[in-house]
Parts: sequence; structure tokens; C-alpha cells
Amino acid sequence: MNGTENGHHVARPLTPGIYAPIPTFYQPETEELDLETLAKHVVRAAKAGVRPLLAGSMGEGVHLTHGERVELIKATRTALDEAGFTTMPIIAGTGTGSTRETVELCKEAAAAGADYAIVITSGYFAGVLAPNKKAQKAFFKEVSEKSPIPVLIYNYPGASGGIDIDSDTITELAIECPNLCGVKLTCGNVGKLTRICATVSDESFSSLYPRKNANAPFLVLGGFADFLLPASYANAHGAITGLGNVAPYTLAKLYELSVAARQDFSLLPEAQRLQGIVARADFTIAKVGISGTKALMEKLYGYGGLPRKPLPPIEPEAFEALWAHPHVQDIVKTERELTGKSTA
Repeated sequence: MNGTENGHHVARPLTPGIYAPIPTFYQPETEELDLETLAKHVVRAAKAGVRPLLAGSMGEGVHLTHGERVELIKATRTALDEAGFTTMPIIAGTGTGSTRETVELCKEAAAAGADYAIVITSGYFAGVLAPNKKAQKAFFKEVSEKSPIPVLIYNYPGASGGIDIDSDTITELAIECPNLCGVKLTCGNVGKLTRICATVSDESFSSLYPRKNANAPFLVLGGFADFLLPASYANAHGAITGLGNVAPYTLAKLYELSVAARQDFSLLPEAQRLQGIVARADFTIAKVGISGTKALMEKLYGYGGLPRKPLPPIEPEAFEALWAHPHVQDIVKTERELTGKSTA
């Protein structure tokens, strides 16, 4: 959204592209936050054009205290600003059990320097909420109305007790709530994405249903990278993807090609080739979750570490199989080629 730098207003618009749900890094013995590694990783991603989302699922938001979330946001803002990325926005995960606490987290995130919030439906009482469209809408309406920063809907049935918000509900919320600025579809439903885009990506939408904040249009973002190219042709706006932590340059290149291929069809074969590499890697790496992703980062970058207990580390033999998997080796090779590094 915005901030201040040397007393001057700094706009940080929410724009289409690739966002990465940044892992939270911990000190190995104490599980205290490792903010130095966080800063290093956020800047690494930013240099590839990949923007940060903090305290999401990959960031183990559910394992963090209010104070720790604030620390992550402040450390990330400082790291980005010091590296020259003063206009790069921060999205912070603020979804929790109750509407009341979710609003509190939105306010705390804004005060700490987050520009946007992303909110998942509470899944603890999924038996009540899943069939109740009215309650789902009421939750996002109240949160977005009371949040000082624009809010994205986070639709992730796997982390919300199976609650899967349908396309009609999301479209209605986009129309009715001017402080909602997008949706992340970790349901992986391309049909749902296409239906939502048919309304919110239409040229008339922004004039008929203007946003509360002009820097925050309603974006439709995939939760995986395996359908970036087809999503682009449905007028979607990119992805928030854990794979962006492992191969940020590859994801940024694929997004760039996906957009450009709509105007220059000669680029489509290369976009399709790269999408195949990314889709296979996403499918394979997503299966190993947070611990596997962190282990890959440790192998590639020299940092990553373990998730917080009770999440277990990946077993050594499982990681060896993951690293040797051709899908993983293909994307590692591609990433190294794009960054000009040796494939050795």
C-alpha cells in the first residue's frame, strides 16, 4: 500500500506477478526467529523480482505469536529498504481462529509495515462454516471493512478443514467489498480461476466496483505454479507459490513469457516448455511440504533449517530421493542457467 521514507510518501502497489510465501527461519537449538537469514532470503527473492508473503502456510503462521509476526514484517521491510526495494510491497498472513483476532492481526501487521494482508478461512469449526456461504461472506466482509490495509482472500481447503470457497462467493465478495484486493487459489482449480477472472479482470470491473485503495486492484493469483501459463490466458495475475523460494528466476521468467506470449505467439513454445519444467517440479516438491522445501533451500543456498515442532524434518533418505528426482534436477538446472551459474 504505502509507507514513508525520509518523510516522503512511498507507494507500494499490488501488481501482477510472482509472490513467494517466505519460510520462517529459526535458530537451530532454540527455535527463536533467525531474522538474519530471513533478510538474506527476502533480498535474494526480490532480486529475481519475486515479492514476499510472510507468515502464510509455508511461513508457519500458525506457529507464530503476534509479536513474532510483527518482528518478521519489520525485519523484512528493513531488509528490502536497505537493498533498494523501497517500493516492493509486503503481504502478511493474518488469518486465525476468530474474526476478532484476525482483525487485530491485520491492524498489527499494518502498524509493523505490511502493505497487504492475506486471510484464510478459519477451519477449526469447518463443519459449521463449510456449508454456510452466508457465514463465509460475513467473515471476509467484516475483516476487510475493519482492516486498515487491503485484504486478499486465501482459499486453501487443505489448511482450513476442507472449506473450499466457490467462485460465485469469491466474485460476490470482490464486488461487495472494496477493501478486498484479490484471492489466492491454493485449491488449484483452474475453472474457478477462469470464472472469477471473467468478472474481475473485465475492463469494466474497476470502474463499476472501485477499490478503496487505488494501489490495490483485485488480483486473481494461483496458489501453485503449475498453471501459470493457462491462467495468464484466462486473464489471471500470477501466483503466490512456494516454488518461488527454490527457483525464483525460473518462476519470474515463466510469468514474463506467459504474459508476453499473449501478444507474441512465437514465444508460446518456449513458455510451454518452461511451464512443463515448472509444473513437474511443483508437483514433486509440493508433496514434501515445508520441511522438504527448507531442505532444498539448505542444499541450494546453505540455509533453510527445520520447521518448528511438532512438524518433523524430512527423513534423509526421502531428501536424497527428492534431490535426485529428475523433476527437481530439471528445475535446478534451469534456475542455474537463468542465473548464469554452473550446472555442476
